[in-house]
Amino acid sequence: MERRNFIKQGTVFTASFFIAKGLMAKNDNPIYGHNGMRYRMDNTWGKLDPQNHPVNDCHEMVQDSKGRIILLTNETKNNILIYDTSGKLLDFWGHDFPGGHGLTLNNENGTEFLYITDTVKHQVYKTTMDGRILMTINVPLETGVYKKAEEFIPTETTIDTNGDIFIADGYGAQYITHYDKDGKLLNFWGGRGDGDEHFDNAHGIVIDRRQSEPSLLITDRTRNCFKRFSLDGKLKEIIKLPGACVCRPVIKDKHLYAAVLMSPDLQHPGTGFTTILDKHNKVVSNIGGTEPVYKDGVLQPMSQAEKIFVHPHDVCVDRDENLYVAQWASGKVYPYKFTRV
Repeated sequence: MERRNFIKQGTVFTASFFIAKGLMAKNDNPIYGHNGMRYRMDNTWGKLDPQNHPVNDCHEMVQDSKGRIILLTNETKNNILIYDTSGKLLDFWGHDFPGGHGLTLNNENGTEFLYITDTVKHQVYKTTMDGRILMTINVPLETGVYKKAEEFIPTETTIDTNGDIFIADGYGAQYITHYDKDGKLLNFWGGRGDGDEHFDNAHGIVIDRRQSEPSLLITDRTRNCFKRFSLDGKLKEIIKLPGACVCRPVIKDKHLYAAVLMSPDLQHPGTGFTTILDKHNKVVSNIGGTEPVYKDGVLQPMSQAEKIFVHPHDVCVDRDENLYVAQWASGKVYPYKFTRV
């Protein structure tokens, strides 16, 4: 089932959504997680006055060099909300991204830029930190696999050190397109298909530099896995995450973090959690999910254990290893903060 078909179901589910009891801290904020990766939840951290600063779907978050937490929502009254780590609103901007979905921050020679994907406008934008659009990437008709803009529904970007741009077409034809820093198409590969080298839901993408050779980690959400590719598109590894419809991979130091939209598949609204993998890509902790169990080296199916989320969509990890979780189709809730304990 396509994600846009869940909105009505998700709204109904949210009406009955509740915070399950967890291990309570002295300030009555529950603690979740496993194996030393445990966090105290604050579900009021990002809450603002919805009349002045509304959100719709809270899609993705990043932290900039100033320590600010930047949220992208597809609410065009304010597509970007900028917080400090205490949850205070510092700034806001953006009215032109009705399908604001993917948010990537890149530092180019000391200057930071944002890359925003828009699933409604079928475009990818490079912007300044205050929202001035510097470059727009449209449907790559030159590939020959796209006939019209509507077939290109980009969900995520990642940027190499030389400025090369990789785009995941996670809601469209499922291709990965590779551009130079100026937006010239260099390569494309993947596409929808049943083979391991193909995708069904290439929702997220990141360059993984935890190994000696950089590679691309790409989500195949409906297939409960991340797939590792070389930068020129050769399949290297499949990281299976049974029971977890993962969103984009987020790397901080040696760990890999991801929001799990639903479990075990996209036919079960309201069953999300977040997952954390170590440097060996072994799941070590789930927030709101079952404790990870391996039998004979094989990860057993994971699922939601505590109903603290509806549909988590992204995880941002700050300098102090605290987490911020944004949610899709979850009653227009603001991001939650999870403080490492």
